[in-house]
Amino acid sequence: MTKENYDLIIIGGGPAGLMAAVYAARYKLKTLVVSKTMGGTAATAHKICNHPSHVEIKGFELMQKYTKQVEELKVPIIYDEVTNLEIGKNNEFKVSVSEDEFKAKKVIFAIGTERTKLNIPGENKLLGRGVSYCATCDAALFKNKTVAVVGGSNAALTAALLLAEYCHKVYLIYRGEKFIRPEPAWVELVENEKKIEILFKEEVVEIKGEKSVEEIKLKSGKMLKLNGVFVETGSIAKTDLISNLNVKLDERGYVTTDKEGKTDIHGLFAAGDITNNTLKQIVTAAAEGAIAAHSAYKEIKQEEIEY
Repeated sequence: MTKENYDLIIIGGGPAGLMAAVYAARYKLKTLVVSKTMGGTAATAHKICNHPSHVEIKGFELMQKYTKQVEELKVPIIYDEVTNLEIGKNNEFKVSVSEDEFKAKKVIFAIGTERTKLNIPGENKLLGRGVSYCATCDAALFKNKTVAVVGGSNAALTAALLLAEYCHKVYLIYRGEKFIRPEPAWVELVENEKKIEILFKEEVVEIKGEKSVEEIKLKSGKMLKLNGVFVETGSIAKTDLISNLNVKLDERGYVTTDKEGKTDIHGLFAAGDITNNTLKQIVTAAAEGAIAAHSAYKEIKQEEIEY
């Protein structure tokens, strides 16, 4: 097992982690990125139409550009899973992967989240071809089309309202008898929107289509012809790796940070979808990554002065 010391180790290779690496390189920090996959969840997006400088670009292509920029700055990227993160002597972090262990003065935790899936036939097959987990990202692609939103939270209702601005018709499908979690104001707006049809006590059990979504089957047996399915059933914050550090989480399980990306653990920063931000988008994740890298740099320099 090799051991190498770094100023900063970034866990996660999505927009937050990669942009943190770009800024860390500019600050001349000895930096390492460890990521299970290239580009994180953003790389799975079929099309991205709300990123600066690109009217439209595939998620994989965009994240390739992010990655290439990091590589051009000579920041090493290890594609492996972090198996353990702990704080050792002198407040140094120990980051373990499959066969190696690294040490760092600071860590940026940018591992992202996992969207909750329906786990039904056709969902994975038609991902990016009508199945989406982000209305903000993909709503404009369904102009004058018919779509369904699955879920009953604020996120589901706001997604339905956004889609109604583009689509001919929007089905809002919720397994409960009535809305319980959303704010009353969102419920009122949805109920008054003529393009939205609410289907209570229903569940999507299958998504059908050859090259793209064509129809869905409901638990009742009813079939709906449509062009897209937006799954808004929540996401899971992947915080198992830092559970031993007792990092402060919010009520939803996301890492709590301040405006500088600091957690309540000295030297540990967080950025991107894993944090308690309100808008989980590529641009906001990238911004948080940049802020976290800047904060880590300031903290390292301040500690050098004090030492």
